[in-house]
Amino acid sequence: MGRGKIEIKRIENSTNRQVTYSKRRNGILKKAKEITVLCDAEVSLVIFSSTGKMSEYCSPSTTLIKGLDKYQKQSGKKLWDAKHEHLSNEVDRIKKENDSMQMELKHMKGEDITSLQPRELIPIEDALTNGLEGVRSKQASVLMEYLKMLQKNERLLEEENKNLSYILNQQVGMDETAREMENGYHQKERDYSSQNPFAFSVQGNNK
Repeated sequence: MGRGKIEIKRIENSTNRQVTYSKRRNGILKKAKEITVLCDAEVSLVIFSSTGKMSEYCSPSTTLIKGLDKYQKQSGKKLWDAKHEHLSNEVDRIKKENDSMQMELKHMKGEDITSLQPRELIPIEDALTNGLEGVRSKQASVLMEYLKMLQKNERLLEEENKNLSYILNQQVGMDETAREMENGYHQKERDYSSQNPFAFSVQGNNK
């Protein structure tokens, strides 16, 4: 005996409605995956429940944005306003420029150049030559600056050495002068004592 035909209308009981939604949603997602694999179709599917919870599926070969863009072009319906469309085009342009720069960088490194034609290798060679000259020029400039810094430090050290030598000579001269003065004082004491042998004893008797 076959199943009875189910009347398609809103399910009033919230629990039954949620159970039915979960089963039907899983069935639709399963069918979307199957048609993608079996028929090599591009599927973009978005489902919102009555509570606002989202479920989605996109074929591995596409994205939801790509699917919507394709829908907009083929249906003629405007999904984006002019501002969003401009931003989308700008993003695409930047992506293309980035891909192009990444490829040029690989070529500069010597990668993926076997497929290039001789005329395509010429600008790469020129760019590498100019880059090498720029590196050499920068290296020479850095070395010259370093040499100037060493020469400046050498002059500063020489001046500091002269100042220290001058201070040292002054200190040695002052020490020698002090010793000479001290030696002269003691010599005068000895000379005075030899000339007046009784000077101290006489002073002692006077006391």
